[in-house]
Amino acid sequence: MEILEWLLASSLSNLSAKEKELATERELNNRIRSVRNISQVTSALAAVSAAKASKAQKQVEASRDYAGKAFAILVNLASQPTVGDTSHPLLTVRAEINRSALILITGDRGLAGAYNSNIVAYAENFLKALPVPVNLIAVGRKGRDLMIRRGYNVTAAFDDIADEPSLYDISPIAEVAIEDYLSGDVDNVFIAYTDFRNLVTRIPTVRQLLPLSPLNLEEMAVSEYVEDVDVTVAAEQVYSYEPGPEQLLREIVPRFTELQVYQAILEAKASEHSARMVAMNNATDNATELIDYLILERNKARQTSITNEILDIVGGAEALRG
Repeated sequence: MEILEWLLASSLSNLSAKEKELATERELNNRIRSVRNISQVTSALAAVSAAKASKAQKQVEASRDYAGKAFAILVNLASQPTVGDTSHPLLTVRAEINRSALILITGDRGLAGAYNSNIVAYAENFLKALPVPVNLIAVGRKGRDLMIRRGYNVTAAFDDIADEPSLYDISPIAEVAIEDYLSGDVDNVFIAYTDFRNLVTRIPTVRQLLPLSPLNLEEMAVSEYVEDVDVTVAAEQVYSYEPGPEQLLREIVPRFTELQVYQAILEAKASEHSARMVAMNNATDNATELIDYLILERNKARQTSITNEILDIVGGAEALRG
C-alpha cells in the first residue's frame, strides 16, 4: 500500500489542488478497473485448475495401488533363488558409478506459486551432492530453461505433456533413460518430481529409477535426498509364477520402468494443478483486498473534492456578502 501511495503522490506532485483531486479520483478508478480485470482472470484460472486438480488427483489415486503392487512383484521376482543379478541388465547394479542421470519433472507454465522453483531447488541440491557428472533429462519447459541457464548438462528435453498422459505419451522419456543406461553412458538413473499428498501439500522427491534394485542408502552421499523404499516385505511374499521368474522379468522390467516414470508424471501433474489453484485463489483474494483499499481511497478523494467545492462556494458567498 505504501508503494501505491508513493506512486500516486509522485504522479500528482506538479498539479494544482483541483487537478490533483480529479486526477487522483481518475487514477484510482483506472486502478480499480485494472485490478478487477486481473481478479477475474485469476478467478477463472483458479476454477480451471481446481477442475484439473480434481481429475488429476483421481488419476493418481487410481494408479498408485497398481504401481505399488507392480513394484512389490518385481522385487519378489528379483529375489527368487533362480534369478541372478545378470538376469536382466536393468536389474544389474554397477560396481563403479562414473556418471548418473536425472529425470527432472517440472511444469511448462508458471502461475503455480513455488511449485517449479521448489522442485528445481531440491533437484539442484541433489545434483550438487552427487560425486559424479550428471546427464539431465528435463520434462517441462520451466525446469529445462532454469537448468540450462545454470549450466547443467541437459541431454534431452520433453515438453507439452498432456494433462492426462497415457503410457504412450511418456514412453519416449523412459526409452531415453533405458538406452543411456544400457549403453553404459550412465551407471544409474534418478527421477525428481513433486509427490502429491493433497491439494495443499506437495513434497519434492527423488527416487532411483535404474537399476531397479533396492538401495543401500547408508552408502550413498545423497541419501538424505533419495526416498527409501522398504522392500523386505515384498521380497518375503510367496508367489507362483507361470512361466518362470526369468522369463517374466525379461518382459516386465522395461514396462515397469515406464510405469515408474508414468506414475511420477501423474504425481507431478496433480501437484502442479493444485499449486496453481492455490496460487490463483490467493491472487484473487489479494486483488479483492486491494480493490477494497482503492475504493476507500477513491471515496476519500471524492469526499475531499466535494468538501473543497463546498468551501469554495461558502467562501464566494461570504465575499459577495462582504
